[in-house]
Amino acid sequence: MNGRARRASCRGFTLLELLVVMAIIGTLLSIAVPRYFHALAHARETVLRQDLTIMREALDKYYADLGQYPDELARLAERRYLRAVPADPFTKQSATWVLVQSEDPEHEGIVDVHSGATDLASDGTPVASW
Repeated sequence: MNGRARRASCRGFTLLELLVVMAIIGTLLSIAVPRYFHALAHARETVLRQDLTIMREALDKYYADLGQYPDELARLAERRYLRAVPADPFTKQSATWVLVQSEDPEHEGIVDVHSGATDLASDGTPVASW
């Protein structure tokens, strides 16, 4: 064989080399993908906790300012206690919040809010109980 024919046969990768590279990539993905999904779930939980805290503070401020609770969450946005009613990070909708009404007949309205999601948090508690 001359030099040119020898170089032509050495081009490219063998099947074994490709399989080794694919096995390495598969191993790396099997490590990285579960961590990625865990990070996404943790981020959703953090956003939900923050949204609930902000909405509950807005409810308290609304009551402190006006002496009554709002009859709907949109009222908090109308009165500028919130920029907008946030979307539940688990259901991705702002209409799925579970509203807790006041039991006091003199002060009717929304006193608390919970997530409408049926998911479980990473600690095993339902996110709707937060």
